[in-house]
Amino acid sequence: MMSKKNEIVNLQHMTLPKNATPEQKELLTGMVRVNHLYRSALKVAVTQLEILDEEFSTMYDHSPIHHIEYRLKTLDSITEKLHRRGHEVTIDNIYTYIQDVAGVRVICNYLDDIYYLRRLLTRTECFTITRESDYIKNPKESGYRSLHLILDVPIVISEGTLHLPVEVQLRTIAMDMWASLEHELRYKSNRNFSEEDAKRLQLCSEAICEVDREMQNIYLGETPEYNA
Repeated sequence: MMSKKNEIVNLQHMTLPKNATPEQKELLTGMVRVNHLYRSALKVAVTQLEILDEEFSTMYDHSPIHHIEYRLKTLDSITEKLHRRGHEVTIDNIYTYIQDVAGVRVICNYLDDIYYLRRLLTRTECFTITRESDYIKNPKESGYRSLHLILDVPIVISEGTLHLPVEVQLRTIAMDMWASLEHELRYKSNRNFSEEDAKRLQLCSEAICEVDREMQNIYLGETPEYNA
């Protein structure tokens, strides 16, 4: 299992201008609290997934989870997203408009594993799905495929129980490979990304979808969908 996480944001490590207003100081304190609360919700969601993975790895011959990645949005990223959506940077707006401050990506071996994990997550009394986007059955125009869930995750703090959203993305190894390289080619590389490149990536996505289905058929012992 592989996991990724961001550094903890501490109030004593952050600095404000000498002439900072009371509102700026309040926002800074609130941002640190946001980081702590969403980090806590992330821990709850990841721990539940790790428990499931450990159960399948020790008790059964197959785990639907290949590996888990997770992250918290940085304060800069949260601020940029609010600005991009036309919202003022306030603590209330973070809670209201940003649903993916805490994010988990679960990489699965096979297509069926994705929907099986979805059923397991909704079976628990802890989590409730508040939003779902199935980009596997309905891929994005770019070719992107993944199942996105927004889970309502309860955390227990000194003031009581608080519910926060955690985004969970479920995808196969092949889908993850495509998404990683597509992002690299489209946004990170120095080359000019063209319409022809976009069409070729769409074709790659369709080919990978066929590979996913055939890999699952091999695993299940089913006949191929094409003539070998």
